[in-house]
Amino acid sequence: MHETVLAFDPLGSAGPVTVWVVVLSFVFLECAFIVGLFLPGDSLLLAAGVVLAAHGHELSAWLLSGAAVVMAVAGNQVGYLVGRFTGTRIKLRKGGRILTRENLDRAGRFLDRWGFWSIVVARWVPWVRTLAPMIAGAARMDNRKFLLANLVGAIVWVPGLVMLGYYAAGLLDRVPWVKDVAVVASVGFFVVGTAYGLFRYVQEMRKPVDEVDATRPSE
Repeated sequence: MHETVLAFDPLGSAGPVTVWVVVLSFVFLECAFIVGLFLPGDSLLLAAGVVLAAHGHELSAWLLSGAAVVMAVAGNQVGYLVGRFTGTRIKLRKGGRILTRENLDRAGRFLDRWGFWSIVVARWVPWVRTLAPMIAGAARMDNRKFLLANLVGAIVWVPGLVMLGYYAAGLLDRVPWVKDVAVVASVGFFVVGTAYGLFRYVQEMRKPVDEVDATRPSE
């Protein structure tokens, strides 16, 4: 007698290619452009690790980590160049919750105080992760120094979260139903987080622009 098991299989239904495309595109967008302030990059990397663990794709998890490191470095480099050539003329919003002068100033003080290490640590702080490269570019931070910090931060951040999700989910092999719940919860959290983030982005864009120039002077 064969028992039929019905389980949620996001990787099997969407396909590994879809997982790769979603992860790589989101990592790049979050690191390169303002919309990244509203995207759940951390939860996406964790979710990718959990989903791949559910299918025993360890090699795929490591390969995805490597590819995502490249996209994270490229994304931050784009943000740096945007800041360098535009002076981070960010359209701040009056009454906003993310694109505010206070957050821009806080990110600037963080960069001024910690320099090289601010770019490394910024990987773990969602909204600073997006603003720091632009501010570093506007402040004319040495490009080689920035690139090294960018690379170190990405190497720690991306594989750290993907493989944390992968191996943490692997510990649940002895309790299959808990593992299934973890997969569903991870994917669900990412989907809901993305939808909520895009909703917040639209709401933020509807607020009036702060007319005061947001450019940080070059050093």
